[in-house]
Amino acid sequence: MTSATQLTPEQVRRYSRHIIMPQIGSRGQRKLIDSKVLIVGAGGLGGPVALYLALAGVGTIGLVDFDTVDLSNLQRQVLHTTETIGMPKVQSAKITLARYNPDVNVVAHEFPINSENAMDLIAQYDVIVNGADNFATRYLVNDAAYLNNKPLVDGSILIFDGQVTTYEPGKGCYRCLYPEPPPPGMVPNCAEAGVLGALTGTMGSLQATEVVKVILGIGEPLIGRLLLVDALSMEFRVVRTRRNPECWLCGDHPTVTELVDYDVFCGLVLPGDEGAVAVH
Repeated sequence: MTSATQLTPEQVRRYSRHIIMPQIGSRGQRKLIDSKVLIVGAGGLGGPVALYLALAGVGTIGLVDFDTVDLSNLQRQVLHTTETIGMPKVQSAKITLARYNPDVNVVAHEFPINSENAMDLIAQYDVIVNGADNFATRYLVNDAAYLNNKPLVDGSILIFDGQVTTYEPGKGCYRCLYPEPPPPGMVPNCAEAGVLGALTGTMGSLQATEVVKVILGIGEPLIGRLLLVDALSMEFRVVRTRRNPECWLCGDHPTVTELVDYDVFCGLVLPGDEGAVAVH
């Protein structure tokens, strides 16, 4: 990705800690300003992702969410406040992000993402971030990102556990690990499982870091690697993954060639698990 954007004196000062880094510099900062990132979910994960990408100077941030701010969200969702309870999350997020960086163009997509609109929506952006709290959206976004040839930074959380990975088309996808959603009856209700509030910030920050690396083409994104975080023991573990030739979506003989709307239910699956547990 090349950039013709010229930095203003104010931008040079705002992003000076980026610009002095040899891995980023003025050229890299201009790439960030010219980039477009879509974040699915403006809650626990999507909030810190959006916040740090706005601070980093990502020029256009799309937020997809049709939920409203609830008091129970404020234990972990950093874009929302007591004053915005009852407000659509995308509008609450837009207000907060503008206060941090008014130069960022925040596009509010206040509707459910589904099989009818996902392809067109995702096609408008350079990098996709999945911060959804349910399997239906997770599979939908995975499939649409792959079919649109877009990199996907995926994250999920549960109680004290979190996981992050990056999918690059041709190098594996979510279905390589989990071909199809587990039966809804195996998954507890989202509100019953709970999540450590601070963990959403940890995992969201890791996702934001992955997005910046993908945009700039620096470092080693978590492509082919699944980062697992256990906040109770503070252990970080990496599981190697690879493209599955038998994958229904990205395998040698794919059977998933169009989008499907699954029933909505929440959950996070750990590598090797046959079942699932709730995530939010």
